[in-house]
Amino acid sequence: MKGKRIAKGVAFVMAMLLMLPTRIYGEPNADIGVSAASAVVMEADSGAVLYEKDADTRRPMASTTKIMTALVVIEEMAMDQTVTVPKAAVGVEGSSIYLVENEKLTVEELLYALMLESANDAATALAVLTAGSVEDFAVLMNRKAEALGLTDTAFENPHGLDGEGHYTTARDLAALTAYALGNETFRAIVSTYKRTIPLNGDQGTRVLINHNRLLRSYKGCIGVKTGFTKRSGRCLVTAAERNGVTLVAVTLKAPDDWNDHRRMLNLGFERLETVTLLPESGVFGVAPVVGGTADAVRYYAAGPVTVTLPKGERKLRAVYEMSRFYYAPVAEGQVLGRIVWYDGTHRIASQELIAVHEVERQLKKQSLWEWFLSLFR
Repeated sequence: MKGKRIAKGVAFVMAMLLMLPTRIYGEPNADIGVSAASAVVMEADSGAVLYEKDADTRRPMASTTKIMTALVVIEEMAMDQTVTVPKAAVGVEGSSIYLVENEKLTVEELLYALMLESANDAATALAVLTAGSVEDFAVLMNRKAEALGLTDTAFENPHGLDGEGHYTTARDLAALTAYALGNETFRAIVSTYKRTIPLNGDQGTRVLINHNRLLRSYKGCIGVKTGFTKRSGRCLVTAAERNGVTLVAVTLKAPDDWNDHRRMLNLGFERLETVTLLPESGVFGVAPVVGGTADAVRYYAAGPVTVTLPKGERKLRAVYEMSRFYYAPVAEGQVLGRIVWYDGTHRIASQELIAVHEVERQLKKQSLWEWFLSLFR
């Protein structure tokens, strides 16, 4: 069963696939004392950048790799499926929950081990169970990276141990995380501080503790993943949400990563706010209909619209993209057009306009002149 994605995650990745230009809020290169070699903080819904530092240099990513590992597994496997730990997952180098060959766990339990304890053996088990081998799973990871437009990211394994062909950039990693947070299962896992899972059946219990200390010390933190190897240095991906604003911060090779993230997230929350463009759905207006049993069809907006924008002066405008009239028949629920909102020249949101009711075709042919006259009756 594939994990669900909420609308804003889909909207974000669609913007990426359409290659929309990255919007910049404020002064992204301002010196705020970040120790990282590469860093970025991004507004999750739009991909707008608030701060960046050498954000496009390819670097090793260590266990932040597991963001992609988790995403691929969630999209390919059923969370409640009980699986058997393969021999290839036993004794994997690095952090581990000491899996036992042939012990049985659910996919969900292995994902919690992957993201909370950063278990390399859980990563290997999930890779083999999903794709048959670590190598074939890496193919799935790279295929997903390509689909998301991550042009400076490549994977060789599911755990993040060093490899020449295993790298990313701060910007790509932030974009990946913003997309992954749109998956409800992913978001629930990475925001969990503590979880218990079985130890080889009835032999005991494993206690999993999230390595991200900001979950307990930074207001609004919702994850996401730590990482470290000698080659990569300290890597950290963090997401936080306040008052409807969601930010993703990434640092690579950062000796003072916890404070780096506090500075970057504080900067983002100081600059941004949530703005309601459309408070609720409802009947918006009436559109003329030609050749129908009714002269017009009522339409409504598909739902409320909120966006995250910089604080301060804005130049908001709404543009209705609709036909001057519609030929019958018109179906109930038919999309008649959309409202598109702009801040200056930047397109910031859109919402579909939907027909409230059907309008059947009129059996007697009505001329355009007759229809025009009928509007004044």
